[in-house]
Parts: sequence; structure tokens; C-alpha cells
Amino acid sequence: MKAYLSRRYHFSASHRLNTDAYDAARNREIYGKCNNPHGHGHNYTVQVTLSGQVDPATGMVCNLADLDLFAQKNLLAKFDHANLNTLDCFQNTVSTTENLTAEIYSIFQNFTAAHLERIHVEETSNNSFDYVGGASPAPGTR
Repeated sequence: MKAYLSRRYHFSASHRLNTDAYDAARNREIYGKCNNPHGHGHNYTVQVTLSGQVDPATGMVCNLADLDLFAQKNLLAKFDHANLNTLDCFQNTVSTTENLTAEIYSIFQNFTAAHLERIHVEETSNNSFDYVGGASPAPGTR
């Protein structure tokens, strides 16, 4: 039997939306208050959705302790209380939540105990983003 599993993780991070492709006025026009020179922060919620066959012996798609350990080492240790703009994965990519979601997807592709279906990131109570993979490479893999 195939089943889907979703698990949520939380972290806080700061960033500034800005691109070298535009001058300061154009950056302010496009990104508005998110272009604040001092940056701004969010309390992100990441939902990881995996799928797989339910193991007849354990009754699980995967061991949640293994998933949590992977998330701690590869997601939370990297992003929690970080300035996203200082991370290698955003040196040549604007640190939008769209790009953050794709980066998190690329991280969880390395979790091999189940099939990665989707990454869902809530930036605010009004803004959320989903990534399910696709033709474009994730920001940190370009």
C-alpha cells in the first residue's frame, strides 16, 4: 500500500531581496519593503511531503526519527537564524521564498528512505510556496 507522509519544521531567518541586475531604485520598486538595506526576517514553516510503500513490519512509510535527524542536520542547521543572503546557495540567486523552496527541495532529494513529493513553505500567514521539482535546477545546484 502506498501512503503519503507530511512533516513540518520551523526556522527563523532573515534576508534582503535585491539583485545586482538592477539599480537601487529598480530594486526598491520591485521588492518594496523587502529591499530594506538592513534586511528583514520571517518565521518559516516547511512542510515536507514524502510517499512510499508502507513497510508491512513497521507500518510506516519511513522512520520519523530518521527524517527528523536528516532535517536537523541538513535544513535547520543550515537555515535557522541565518541571513539567507550570506549562504552559498544564494550568492548568485535572489533569496526569494520561491528560490528558498526550490533549495529545500534539492536538500530533501537526498533523503532516500522515501520519495520526495513536495516542499511547502509558509513565509507569512498570507504567503506560501510549493515546489514539486521540475526542469529548472534548484538555486544551490546551478
